[in-house]
Amino acid sequence: MMDPILTQMGNHLTDAMKILESGQMEPGQRTEKRRLSWRDIPGPLQGDGQDFVTILQLVQNLMHGDEDKPPHRRMQYVGEQAHMALLGHSLAAYISVLDRDRLRKLTTRILSDSTVWLCRIFRYENASAYFHEDDREGLLKVCRLVINARYEDYATDGFTVLSSRPPVIYHSAACRPGLGQHLCSQLGLPLSSLCTVPCNTMFGSQHQMDVALLDKLIKDDMDTGKIPLLLIANAGTPGAGHTDKLSRLKELCTQYDMWLHVEGVTLATLALGHVSSAVTAATKSDSMTLTPGPWLGLPAVPAVTLYRHEDPALSLAAGLTSSQPVEKLRALPLWLSLQYLGHDGIVERIKHASQLSQQLLEQLKTLGSIKTSDVLDREVSLLEALSMVEDELNSPVVVFRFSQDNSAASSGGSVEGYCAGEREIHDALNRWLGEQLAQRVPASGVDVIELEDEGTCVRFNPLMTAAALGTQETDVTALVQKLAETVPTLSSTLRLRQDFREEVYHRANLTFAEDLSWPGLGAVRYEPRGTDLDESKRQQESEKINSDLLKKLKELDTDLTFSTGPEFEAEQNCIYVGMATEDVDVAELVETIVSIGRDIEESGRLLENMTEIVRKGIQEAEQQLQKANEEKLIEEGVLRQIPLVGSMLNWFSPVQSSVKGRTFDLAAGSLDSTEPTYSTKAQRGMRDPPKTPASTTKRQPGQKLFRRSAAGSDSMSETSSVGQLEESFSEQSPIPAPEEAVAEVPQEFPEESVSAEAAGLGEETASSDQRVPEGRETEEGESIR
Repeated sequence: MMDPILTQMGNHLTDAMKILESGQMEPGQRTEKRRLSWRDIPGPLQGDGQDFVTILQLVQNLMHGDEDKPPHRRMQYVGEQAHMALLGHSLAAYISVLDRDRLRKLTTRILSDSTVWLCRIFRYENASAYFHEDDREGLLKVCRLVINARYEDYATDGFTVLSSRPPVIYHSAACRPGLGQHLCSQLGLPLSSLCTVPCNTMFGSQHQMDVALLDKLIKDDMDTGKIPLLLIANAGTPGAGHTDKLSRLKELCTQYDMWLHVEGVTLATLALGHVSSAVTAATKSDSMTLTPGPWLGLPAVPAVTLYRHEDPALSLAAGLTSSQPVEKLRALPLWLSLQYLGHDGIVERIKHASQLSQQLLEQLKTLGSIKTSDVLDREVSLLEALSMVEDELNSPVVVFRFSQDNSAASSGGSVEGYCAGEREIHDALNRWLGEQLAQRVPASGVDVIELEDEGTCVRFNPLMTAAALGTQETDVTALVQKLAETVPTLSSTLRLRQDFREEVYHRANLTFAEDLSWPGLGAVRYEPRGTDLDESKRQQESEKINSDLLKKLKELDTDLTFSTGPEFEAEQNCIYVGMATEDVDVAELVETIVSIGRDIEESGRLLENMTEIVRKGIQEAEQQLQKANEEKLIEEGVLRQIPLVGSMLNWFSPVQSSVKGRTFDLAAGSLDSTEPTYSTKAQRGMRDPPKTPASTTKRQPGQKLFRRSAAGSDSMSETSSVGQLEESFSEQSPIPAPEEAVAEVPQEFPEESVSAEAAGLGEETASSDQRVPEGRETEEGESIR
């Protein structure tokens, strides 16, 4: 019979996972209590508390955010084995309340079973195990163990025994960043106790520790009175996944009485039936750290450090063993998950991840401009070459990079000045490639890494991601397909980048902004032609023109992307042009940018000139109207200005107004009389404005801007290209006739200035209208056109 508490615990876990994963509660479980939010978290502490379902609802709200937004779906795949690991954490809390004797027996059984299983699975016999949450903590405790073993008086004298003969910890340059510094800070050692061993530069992989140089460093340290304490080796470096020469390193450690510790993702392949000799050598090390959680898709499962040491007292002093039974319960989630998976399930998951790596590696070999490794480009011996090929084929980590030679990149175009920033340009393109692949195929789990020698690369590490994301062979196929579709765009962008730069240099109004970190054709800035402005006003004008130019370019029907570039960028007021395909006409693109920028600049200056002309015209009109009204006042007399008396006099003795109408010509900027307007001869002599001739060239149906004609046809001439470009702009935004532009411009002036100036005219006009008798209207009136 099963313990009812265990049954209830399992049911509660199942119900909780359903509620948290589905994002909603069962209809029968909903309560009428108020909603809980971030600021209401102290609320449940008031009163008699909350029930189980309400508390889970609070957790769900905190996990998924606001209820108005769609619930956030985590990408990690949580299978049944993950539920078992989660149940282990609940069981650990329940088991901790047992009486001390039963708790000791249970924890001893859990710890011994987990240790034996892991040692058998990963071929590391006769070892002890230490389970820890932080994957660096096991190595830290091993260092304390070695210090206690090498310095006999360390337990009593402490750090004073280290001053006479300081210890040295060696690690590879390809090791995890910050690992050595973390060890020194936790152990209380100076950074001088940390020795970084460079990687190979002549033979072998670029990410393997240089054994010959390590031997020399150890001898130099021993000559100065230091003690070589511990060596950290990699079975799968954090970046490229390469494995150090563990056999030779073990021989070196035995020679100098050093402790060899191995870590890395490739240690997972020890569970497979066929393992390369380079990885099998890790079983001869003194200790190794395993991370079965990401390998098997188990959340919140501790890491394990397996070590061989015969003195249990030193292990207890270093913290590798504990007399507290509760600390031994850390292994409970892993103990449950290993039993649920079984040996076949564990091997199957690791084998599946390795097969995904091999599948991707084989398919990448067929793609041009994609390099998976450059170690064979150097002159090495046949034995070294075969060894490197073996390591590459057995590595579960696949690192690839888009790379194109100058000759290939320059086919059909010049490459002068290209070699200077070749590395930076390729890094930018590979960074963009990795982001695109991760976005389009999220189940693949690819990411972008920075390697010292290769630069920016794309990494596929299924042992760390496949179990959590549920990666399958179809995802790898989709990844290769997306990569094959993206490579032509990278190649064409790399080839057209220099052409774009040269075209911009040939335009006086454009400035090319050199930004090697931008994955695209490049960045340009439109420079205003006027030089009479000071630097601040010129900067403001340039910012406004380039801002309007960017908006206009974004509205065009084209596949190119235009943006302001990265958020934190030194170049200001620039337009960044994105990736380009093979059929992009760079000359047409640059000509379009110049044409639109020139139109924006001329429109702005025309508006400024018209504003000044209109202002002066209004002032002149006010002066002339004021003078005409004064003359009229003298001519008509004072009595006609009195409202009642003036109306009577105008009725009995009408007076013909002598105030002449005025018209303002925006084109000429002059104030003229309205008499020619109402004369028949002038009306017959007026001519209609000439119509803008339509372009005769037509763009092909469905063809977007900046695209060349179909393959096989002759390349378009510059004249025809510009003609089609002008026609496309006329169709999208027709340019008004001069008269229409003149009539529309004053409407854009600020309302306050126009209304203020027009108020004076309105008062004068209204006063003159009051003097005209009813039924008698003047043929000529004051008007400003």
